Amino acid sequence: MHRIILIFFSLLIIFSVARSDELLEKYTISGYITDVANGEALIGATVYVNEIKGGSITNAYGYYSISLEPGAFTIEYRYVGYTTISRQISLQKNIDINIELEEVNRELEEVVILAEKMNTDVESVEMSVNKLDIKTIQRIPALLGEVDIIKSIQLLPGVSTVGEGASGFNVRGGSVGQNLVLLDEAPVYNSSHLLGFFSVFNPDAVKDVKLYKGGIPAQYGGRISSILDIRMKEGNQKKFATEGGIGTIFSRLTLEAPIVKDRSSFVVAGRRSYIDVLAKPFTDVLDEGAQLYFYDLTLKSHYDFSQKDQLYISGYFGKDVFKFDAQQGFSWGNSTATLRWNHLFDERLFFNLTGIYSDYDYNLAFGENDLDKFEWESRIRTISFKPRLTFFLSPDNAWDFGGEFNYYRFNPANAYGISNGEIANITLDKKFALESALYLSNEVKIGPSVGLQYGLRFSGYMYLGPGSKYEYGEAEPGKRKPVTSVETYDDFEVIQDYNNLEPRLSFRFQMNGNSSLKVSYNRIYQYIHLISNTTASNPLDVWTPSTNNIEPQRGDQYALGFFRNFGPKNDYESSVELYYRDTKNQIEYIDGADLLINEYLEGDLLSGIGRAYGAEFYFKKNTGKFNGWISYTIGKTELKVDGINNGEWYPTRFDQLHNLKIAAFYDINPRWTLSANFIYLSGTPTTFPTSRYNIQEYLVPYIGSYARNNIRIPDYHRLDISATLYGKKYKKNGERRKNEDYWVFGVYNLYARRNPFSIYFSNGVDRPVPGEPISTTATRVSVIGTIIPAVSYNFKF
Repeated sequence: MHRIILIFFSLLIIFSVARSDELLEKYTISGYITDVANGEALIGATVYVNEIKGGSITNAYGYYSISLEPGAFTIEYRYVGYTTISRQISLQKNIDINIELEEVNRELEEVVILAEKMNTDVESVEMSVNKLDIKTIQRIPALLGEVDIIKSIQLLPGVSTVGEGASGFNVRGGSVGQNLVLLDEAPVYNSSHLLGFFSVFNPDAVKDVKLYKGGIPAQYGGRISSILDIRMKEGNQKKFATEGGIGTIFSRLTLEAPIVKDRSSFVVAGRRSYIDVLAKPFTDVLDEGAQLYFYDLTLKSHYDFSQKDQLYISGYFGKDVFKFDAQQGFSWGNSTATLRWNHLFDERLFFNLTGIYSDYDYNLAFGENDLDKFEWESRIRTISFKPRLTFFLSPDNAWDFGGEFNYYRFNPANAYGISNGEIANITLDKKFALESALYLSNEVKIGPSVGLQYGLRFSGYMYLGPGSKYEYGEAEPGKRKPVTSVETYDDFEVIQDYNNLEPRLSFRFQMNGNSSLKVSYNRIYQYIHLISNTTASNPLDVWTPSTNNIEPQRGDQYALGFFRNFGPKNDYESSVELYYRDTKNQIEYIDGADLLINEYLEGDLLSGIGRAYGAEFYFKKNTGKFNGWISYTIGKTELKVDGINNGEWYPTRFDQLHNLKIAAFYDINPRWTLSANFIYLSGTPTTFPTSRYNIQEYLVPYIGSYARNNIRIPDYHRLDISATLYGKKYKKNGERRKNEDYWVFGVYNLYARRNPFSIYFSNGVDRPVPGEPISTTATRVSVIGTIIPAVSYNFKF
């Protein structure tokens, strides 16, 4: 199979290179596109050459490059929400042209956007990709009025969650642990604050949010479900600026300023909740050492040494603390650091070198005093190195090649218990792994109608010492496997290794100016795994590497899409996408699996196959006073594991047949805006007993045939609304105000729906009367069962 893949991609490469025009007679126009107000690079800005009816877009650093034959050209620089700049160019040599675009004000926004023909979704080779700009995210009604990145992407087609209080998100039936979340290229292992109610990303420090659900480029790997790529601001290069907000539950403040004007800048953004501060006057619990808060700090700085060299450094530090008293509670937090260097070898060859550090830790403690207590600490630490080269061969042909090297250090449990002063150390050995990859990809346009993006990624993985290799014997399907042998390995000895090819392919056929047909395929291997058998992922779930007993997960996804735009300026966009994902080596658990602090965890794990398939429908209105989108997904996600459900297919715990989202915005006037969103999700599966036994007047539930997820909880639906009041822009004397501010008034869960999170059964509290039926109770748990109003004040100057 690997030989066939290599032959196929070799032929594609030969074809792509063979059809390239002679470059010796061409010259290159290149440069950076930035925001005139603050110098921020504009990601995905369009550079359109009228004479060739095509062009290029800027990369993640705002850089573009177009090679053309000598001559006169009219070039338009465009970005949605910004005024367009047109330049007349006489091209007789290589030219550097840096462009600063000006953002339109709210009074003119509708007119300017209508002037641009929105057709990117039809013309791009990309499919199964969604991009949200921060301005849109800020308009979406949110819990307690706080803008949230993760909650916003959950309004997109194919994206869901199992309910309030659930960490992370699910994409096309994948689990939370199958999503790769990147903040300035650094992996974030838990993207949630406050047990999933808020995300760790401060919106004031975020510039770009892009979600890949399919057709994933070869530069990405490591997760089989999706890639969420979040890019931070670089900081204002023009002047000092401050923005922030005061909300119901937390406040935030962001400072940014130039270090050297137009060459270097920084941004610092911080948030801190104050539930504990507000509650302290009303309770004495906090006097006993209880704590309930979270905070995060986001930083970034960059320096332009020249047109050819830029340096970026960024970091994130966040923590959640839940302490019930001075001795008991739990906490978790992320820390990341990214150092990047960009270099232009020439106008067509762009190089980026990235070094990354990521650390996620979580802690649990309980006990009455120092003589009787339990403490557990766990963490995963990652050090990464990523070189990448992009070669702009021509306006219709670009190559991307590079590598990725990730070193993992897992600390599953640093734990001990104390009982009557006696210490029991139950710490587990650390685990180590090295994941590496090399990739090559090419995006090429073949005539006006056909676009092709293909790539090949070779991934390698080594499970390293020091550590132990466990061998397990056979067991009845669904039962715990016994340990048969243990072998010890020294530092950096290879305990187990895997090598795999990951082909990627996307194809677009443009039927006419307003519609296109797209097809994509990607194969991805996932070498680290999130171990969780709870209804929803939580901060104490354990990450573990692939070993000789846990094989890497494999995902093959196929997608077919039809894209069509409407309106005089294509201001309505629509799409229908069909997808099918086939997965191997999916992790499941025996009944009664012991997942925490278990040296023989692998004996409690099962492996099976999975499938996810469905259709996504998306309709969006981009312009006018009334705009927004509707998305609907119908899909199924199932597993088949020997030892569960008699070896038959069964739904995963995040399977949702129907997923309907509506987001609507209405601009009443330049000062008032109304927003609303409605969500409807099918109930998620759960496991109920199939029978019960009466043993000495107590009922004992029993699940027959190893049934799993055999019933569904009731459906989830919710309506949120908000109103935004923008401050006046001008003083009474007609002078423009230096600062901007606005109020957000919101209502979460408008009709007070008590959406079920889970259902559990219990025996009655009264002593059973002999001869009479034993009473049992089914209890439905709702995390949020009432209406939640909120108000927040936001400012910028």
